[in-house]
Amino acid sequence: MTGEGAGEETQSPSRLGVFIAVALLSAGVLGYEILLARLLAIVHWHHFAYMIIAVALLGFGAAGSLVAVLQRPLLGRFRWAFGIAALGFGVGAPLAFALAQSLPFNALEIAWDRAQLGWLFALYLVLSLPFFSAALALALAFRAHAARAGALYRMDLVGAGLGALGMVFLLDALPLADALRAVGLCGAIAGGVVLLWGSMRRLAGVSAVLAVCAGLALPAALPDHWLRPHPSPYKGLSLALTAPDARIVAERHGPLGWLTAVESPRVPFRHAPGLSLMASAGPPEQIGLFTDGGAPSAITGADDDLRYLEAETAALPYHLVDRPRALVLGAGGGAEVLRALRHGAGAVDAVELNPDVLDIVRGVLAGGPGGQWEGESVRTHVADARSFAARSSAHWDLIQIALVDSFSAAAAGVHALDESLLYTVEAFEIFLDRLAPDGVLAVTRWLKLPPRDSLRLLWTARQALEARGVADPASRLIMIRGWKTATLAVGLRPFAPGQIASLRAFTHDYAFDLVWHPGIVESDANRHNRLAEPEFYRGASAILSPDPEDFANRYKFTLEPATDDRPFFFHTLKWSTLPELLALRAQGGLPLVEWGFVILVATLVQASIAAVMLILLPLLALHTRRTPDAPARWRVVLFFASLGLAFLFVEIAFMQRFAVFLGHPLYAIAVVLAGLLVFAGLGAGAIDRFARLAGRRQPIVLVAAGIIVVGGTYLGLLPWVFEAAQGWPTAGRLAVALALLGPIGFFLGMPFPLGLKALGARAPSLVPWAWGINACASVVSASLATFIALHVGFTPVLGCALVLYAVAATFPLQAADAPR
Repeated sequence: MTGEGAGEETQSPSRLGVFIAVALLSAGVLGYEILLARLLAIVHWHHFAYMIIAVALLGFGAAGSLVAVLQRPLLGRFRWAFGIAALGFGVGAPLAFALAQSLPFNALEIAWDRAQLGWLFALYLVLSLPFFSAALALALAFRAHAARAGALYRMDLVGAGLGALGMVFLLDALPLADALRAVGLCGAIAGGVVLLWGSMRRLAGVSAVLAVCAGLALPAALPDHWLRPHPSPYKGLSLALTAPDARIVAERHGPLGWLTAVESPRVPFRHAPGLSLMASAGPPEQIGLFTDGGAPSAITGADDDLRYLEAETAALPYHLVDRPRALVLGAGGGAEVLRALRHGAGAVDAVELNPDVLDIVRGVLAGGPGGQWEGESVRTHVADARSFAARSSAHWDLIQIALVDSFSAAAAGVHALDESLLYTVEAFEIFLDRLAPDGVLAVTRWLKLPPRDSLRLLWTARQALEARGVADPASRLIMIRGWKTATLAVGLRPFAPGQIASLRAFTHDYAFDLVWHPGIVESDANRHNRLAEPEFYRGASAILSPDPEDFANRYKFTLEPATDDRPFFFHTLKWSTLPELLALRAQGGLPLVEWGFVILVATLVQASIAAVMLILLPLLALHTRRTPDAPARWRVVLFFASLGLAFLFVEIAFMQRFAVFLGHPLYAIAVVLAGLLVFAGLGAGAIDRFARLAGRRQPIVLVAAGIIVVGGTYLGLLPWVFEAAQGWPTAGRLAVALALLGPIGFFLGMPFPLGLKALGARAPSLVPWAWGINACASVVSASLATFIALHVGFTPVLGCALVLYAVAATFPLQAADAPR
């Protein structure tokens, strides 16, 4: 701008306008992070939450560095700099996703195609651009209002918390493309508030109005096919839609998944996981039901030929328990419900997490396939499987955990970083508690070679039985395998000779292989689907031996059972095995590497490099510009880097802890983010009062002590509280969660604004520098926290956070410090 408009821009807009804009922009940023997790889960198999946090904070750090270097010209035109940056987020958020999904990145190829590492780097650089725009505006606001850092930080965190919570409701109410536009609208309105608030001069006013109108109109004008997620061509939905005359017959969007039902009259969909080659009949024509473009299940009519349901390994428990009262965990399209009814189950309780699944099966397709399986003997429940079992007081003769993920995803290591709370020792203990005295727990998983999941299931069941005081768990375990699936049966009592005879007849009739049953010998195993060696039997014998740890230490993959603190059931890669797998690249060894783990490590390394390039290097150029009153640089680095690592560590650890209690990771993410950020915002707004109460003592020392005391108390308190309140209704558990998050969230909101305020009083030019240091550490923290939890659990992650807050308190930015 020149002339009249340029002169007007040296004046700062209303403080109230800036605070409102900061809250709106922060709401958009957090909403965008959650939305990206949903979108990437559809496009690339996995939600990449750790990568999204990293790219967001990479943008924040780069913006802080830019403001640190160019703060004089940017602050001189604060209104336009903030407004255009906010509008840039509004337009850039939907555009960045459209561009990101056009990149030729394929997560399945990353283990053998080195070019994919480059495309991965390009992916999070593209996705970081809207975060950079938003962070540029926020960094300018904090620099321009450093004296009011606490109040501004409060608006920032409260807005972010409400944005996280609001996105969950938006995902339930709007198509994904419109949710992207809604995120953009937050940025456009935030830019408009600052550009138009108090803009009196004609030229500046007209220009501002035009800029805001463009920012509002562009996201709305983007075509839906740009913003609609396009699943990987290797996903089940993409492949199903290539069939002649394939068409989508039903579709639902929600926070728990994007559901698509597909049929093809010319090439009918048929899904029968692990169907025996000796089956007398194959599956009938079905409708495919896909979650997020993958994880297929089949909708089958109750009046169809259902003989195929007798010829899968999942039918095993019905040869051990006669006419059971059954609990099906993961109803999906209804196959396990139909299997229970076909085998004479007296009553069936079917639990499904996503209500849209039941809506499609029994509502949208009423009168067609799938609408008939729900009758007087079947009751459906919308709930998380584990939480339903934990809250129930009923007992069942059979609890069947359905196979809900896809074979291709499992085989490629897609779920290596998924935190599954269904396959932990604690979960198995809950399921065993809900069995009748002669009851059986049955679990079916995809078969992997070399054996991994199946042996881990056995060890998990063994530990759960031993936790109940069972001295001979091997007598209560049965496992069989086909050519593609394996099924485990766990009994509360030792299996009787009659049950073993029924088992052997079943496996003989359908050519399934025995892996383990009481009294088995090696010659009984590996008869039908023959391997070079009876690896499954030998592994099972070792796992059930007096010293399974010795076998596990020598085995090429991790077999130790998953726990609630370390719930990565699907991660089995050992670092010591990696060189051998890489050497076997030409023989097909790379798929065993688990690409999810590869991407985690690649993200950690590449995000660190990007943080150094885009954040630290510009700050090093600024490092020579010292002022007499500035604190020692190493103190600034140590203080703000510790806070950047610690805050994310607490968030990630708490998300996992509360996922068990609240029943689903998405609810935990929304509640933990909203609770911690809103209460942290209240804490940030109280720093002046807290500083007065602290008197001559360092406020940061008292705050850190509060965090350490509350956090340390929670390490022992949370399991007890969660167990006591697990049976409460959802509203009660939400209230408990927020009550627990309040105290620690309040303290967590104080260290950062306290540091900014102290720095702003002595060296205001270093405020953006500190912002960048904090963001640089935060870029690494999300991936690093996941990496630590993967290897040692989430409790150590929380412990590291408490140590880091102690470090920050040990080296505060006290006024007596002098530059060195």
